[in-house]
Parts: sequence; structure tokens; C-alpha cells
Amino acid sequence: MNKSKKEKIEKAEDKLYLAKYLTKALGGRWKLYILFILDNGGTVRFGQMKKKLNNISNVMLSKTLKELEQDGIIIRHQYNEVPPHVDYTLTEKGKNVIPALIMLSEWAQKYTREENITSECEECLSDINKN
Repeated sequence: MNKSKKEKIEKAEDKLYLAKYLTKALGGRWKLYILFILDNGGTVRFGQMKKKLNNISNVMLSKTLKELEQDGIIIRHQYNEVPPHVDYTLTEKGKNVIPALIMLSEWAQKYTREENITSECEECLSDINKN
């Protein structure tokens, strides 16, 4: 699939291949939340991330962060100190996806307004901690 950046993706199989890649890299309940947290916070420690995400277990957060790290979207920094700690930042690849996610957020904002879905929806608020 050697295409220039500006060349349109027209073949259905290319679109499906890219959709599969996007779903693997960015799919799941928590990945977009994590990317936006890292975009807003720069370097974020595991504990800080856990506090910002309600209803996520340590195991699920670790698994999701590991997937993002394996896909080259975030970097994990481990400090062998007492007490030990770990923090995460976006890679260039991760930073490069943020403008696309912002565009998708703008699309969602438009349609949530049209469908009268407010930012105070209980299900939405249960996933994040605004503090």
C-alpha cells in the first residue's frame, strides 16, 4: 500500500485493512481516554492515570497501557527508585494521532448536540474523574 499522503484511499480492501489497524491500535473502552489524558497531561504516572479513570481495574489499565506501548503509541518510563514508579508519555506516533482524534471529537460534539446527549450523561461521567 505505497501511497502518497494526499492520495485518496479508494479500494474497499484498503479501507478494511486500515479499519482493522485502527481498531487494533485505538479500539477498546479505555484507549481514547488514555490518549487524551496523556495529550493534556504530558507525562502521567500510573497512579494519576488510575485516579482520572473511574471504574478501571489495575489489571485493565496495565493491559491497555501495555497494548499502547507495544503499538508504539506511548512510552513507558520505569524508575528503579524507592519507591519505584512508572510514568507514560505519547510517542511521536501517539502525538500524530491526536489531531485526528480531535476531529472525531468535533464530529461527536456536533451529533451529541443534535441528539441532545449532554456532557452530564451518567454513563460518560462514571468513566472519568474530572479532578
